[in-house]
Amino acid sequence: MNRTMIALSVLAIVGAGPRAVSGQVSPPTADTVAAARFTGAEAARGEAEYQDRCASCHLTSLLGSSDAPELAGPNFLNAWRDRRVTELTDLVRSTMPPGEEGSLDEAATARLVAFILLRNGIAAGDTPLGPPTEGSTPADSAAPLSLAARIAAARRTVITRTYSAIEDFVPVDDDELRTPSSADWLMYRRTYDGQGYSPLGQITTENVDQLRLAWVWAMEPGTNQPNPLVRDGVMFLTGAANVVHALDAATGDVLWQYRRAFPDSMVLGGFDQLRSLAVYRDRIFLPTKDAHMVALDAATGEVVWDTEIDDWRKGYTNVAGALVVDGKVINGINGCGRFHPETCFITAHDWETGEELWRTHTVAQPGTPEGETWGDLPVELRGGGDSWITGSYDPETGLLYWPVAQAKPWVAVSRGLGTEDAALYTNSTLALDPEDGRIVWYHQYVPGETLDLDESFEQVIVDLPEGKVLFQIGKHGILWKLDAETGEFLAHKETVFQDVFDSIDPETGEVRYRQCRDRRHDLRVPRHRRRSQLAGDGIQP
Repeated sequence: MNRTMIALSVLAIVGAGPRAVSGQVSPPTADTVAAARFTGAEAARGEAEYQDRCASCHLTSLLGSSDAPELAGPNFLNAWRDRRVTELTDLVRSTMPPGEEGSLDEAATARLVAFILLRNGIAAGDTPLGPPTEGSTPADSAAPLSLAARIAAARRTVITRTYSAIEDFVPVDDDELRTPSSADWLMYRRTYDGQGYSPLGQITTENVDQLRLAWVWAMEPGTNQPNPLVRDGVMFLTGAANVVHALDAATGDVLWQYRRAFPDSMVLGGFDQLRSLAVYRDRIFLPTKDAHMVALDAATGEVVWDTEIDDWRKGYTNVAGALVVDGKVINGINGCGRFHPETCFITAHDWETGEELWRTHTVAQPGTPEGETWGDLPVELRGGGDSWITGSYDPETGLLYWPVAQAKPWVAVSRGLGTEDAALYTNSTLALDPEDGRIVWYHQYVPGETLDLDESFEQVIVDLPEGKVLFQIGKHGILWKLDAETGEFLAHKETVFQDVFDSIDPETGEVRYRQCRDRRHDLRVPRHRRRSQLAGDGIQP
């Protein structure tokens, strides 16, 4: 991936040079990108292929991320307008997709490039860019779309179909979220403590070999990583592109279906998955791919309210899923590789209206002590801090525990920083007051992380004789143990072999990166201030 992105970036800089010096825009010649010929059919099929192969890095908007250059807009046109279109097709074919370079045939490459050209305002015509696709004619601009393209078209219209309303749905209250029935699964990890444990005992080691297939449900095509919810025998299942089904868990019969409608200008694909839904009272809460929060009627699937969290054109999206605490629908945003003044954040919404109640940034802001860990980078260059996994909550401490992912770009030097720059609050656990989003304490596991080995996964709370502790394990394979009330480091355990760190201080948790031959790069990662003062003197969001 990085090799492809660098190649595109370098060509963009080279292509922009003469135009920047002269200030003149030459009329396009017949073989240039600006005058390229392609058909609408090529672009339509290229859109579906872009969704599958490219959107996860270059975004559905084609505006790119910290790891991939933009493919639409003035910067792209300035770089490519006067270059030969064959240079662009050759580059795409020789460098894409990452890890499978050269696997695209001439026709597939032409379709991808045709879609990129169309999104840059270049009009389609009757002359194809590539060779004819089997079963079509060169000028056939109305050729049948692929299955992926037809699926994409279907995702432009919101449809709620109620086949059998759940007439006896029993609303879920706060007490049930704290102590759910053993037969229910009401949140991402079933219980607020994040343990993901079911107390059901019907299936045992003695009878597990007798399990047989009862029913099958075909999920939406695309990326699926669901954690279904179950309430009184009804399964609420989220699929790719925010398709939600309510199913009879005993028979697999569909009770209702909700299909999200997306803007026409939004290219679908890439991170299509949503890992979990949330349920509270009589509603199912769905954070969407286009950065909205939607409340559905749990009995029918009808939309109760639809609130925009932020503008999807900035790259924002949702992957993890929400958590409801005391009537607040709490959600962490994704898609924070784009650079703009609004960094990644966690929000809380009123369950009845969708109104935003608070917003806490997961990237420390300039002008604060924590913000100094980004050096002098302006806020618009402080990327990352995504929420890939839903947080946990402890009613006794009254704290919400939320994992925060790595800084972006991944490599510290690409951020203009070193591993000695902690880049708070990335690779951290944030302990928040759910009432107002105030950061009560934070703990950063690996300051200045630079290998895309983020520490941003499930927050598991356990009551031990020594007190209430929080466990978290990330991509380094290190199990971290913290005091759940204060965030103080207690212990760690290396569960797999790792050669990233030479040592981890058993008293403080301070990590020391493995030494290089050049001792100038032997960096001891500093342990920046990790915990704010408790009580009413927390860090404001």
